[in-house]
Amino acid sequence: MIKPQRGMDSIAPYVPGKPIQEVERELGITDIIKLASNENPFGPSPKAVEGVLEALNSVNFYPDGQSYELRQALARHLSVPPDWIIVGNGADGVILETCMAYLDEESEVITSEHSFPMYDIFSQAMRAKVVKVPTKNYGLDLKAMRQTISPKTSLVFVCNPNNPTGTLLRKEEVQEFMEDFPEEVMVVFDEAYYEFAQSEDFPDTIGYLREGRENVLVLRTFSKAYGIAGLRLGYGIGHPQVIATLNKIKEPFAVNLLAQAAGIKALEDQEFVRRTVEAINREKEFLYREFERLELSYVRSYTNFVLVEVKGDAKLVMERLLSRGVIVRPCGGYKLPGHLRITVGMREQNQRLIRALEEVLRETQ
Repeated sequence: MIKPQRGMDSIAPYVPGKPIQEVERELGITDIIKLASNENPFGPSPKAVEGVLEALNSVNFYPDGQSYELRQALARHLSVPPDWIIVGNGADGVILETCMAYLDEESEVITSEHSFPMYDIFSQAMRAKVVKVPTKNYGLDLKAMRQTISPKTSLVFVCNPNNPTGTLLRKEEVQEFMEDFPEEVMVVFDEAYYEFAQSEDFPDTIGYLREGRENVLVLRTFSKAYGIAGLRLGYGIGHPQVIATLNKIKEPFAVNLLAQAAGIKALEDQEFVRRTVEAINREKEFLYREFERLELSYVRSYTNFVLVEVKGDAKLVMERLLSRGVIVRPCGGYKLPGHLRITVGMREQNQRLIRALEEVLRETQ
């Protein structure tokens, strides 16, 4: 038998939230709500759907490998040059390309102890050493991450707001982190939940690129606020030389034609994004009140999910919720045993979640 490359045995695969269809097959139940993967409960942007429908008759052609029109639209939206932008098969795609371009077996990668596991998986696939820095009050400890940088460090992943804790890094601490930052180390700001981070104190990471920094890459996505997770569309903003490097190893047609069409139209639908964010913020406050009533600790979130501690076996709680048709995410894989990450849904979904959670907690505690 052909053996995989050295180090593959140590990689723990990413386990996504269970799809509704899988739960239906396994448990034989219907009327399931999924609050596990931070998808938009209000559906896709209507304009994005228009874009898909308009493009359907062209799917016999390969998509534009450089996503020219979408990059032009993003450039206008962000007020940056188009050659600062790379579009990927989700933000994950750009993370993978970054690891492929900048890591080898001599490299070290710094990330947080409780953060998005794809940083670890893609880094380990490139045989790089992953250095995990403990969190501080559920948030990234930038001072500790900065102190961990060594001559072998190639990439530092900064997830802001952080997944799965929902915490926010503010301007001042990011500015301090970036002062005299080593030019030979790339800092990747993963801002997948950017649209939900409603704070005047959110750091202007693209501003570092405008200052002329070459070692900053900012990642964002259409999956969350724009509601097109199923089309897999994300992008990175970086120095033209970095973008050119990533393009060298990019799949020829990594971003499909429908995703590109949807992204162009979705950018025109900022009203949909505004309504989504407002509704999610209202529903978060509802969940906070209910968690307090149930005497559950939670982390106030700058995303569309909430991390909550269930004072016991979170996996068992998740399984009992699953049997009631409610899918949530246990956080043992994020090194947070005893915690669930719960996507904020519509009011009726959140009410059903709370009713089911209250029943399950009575059974398990």
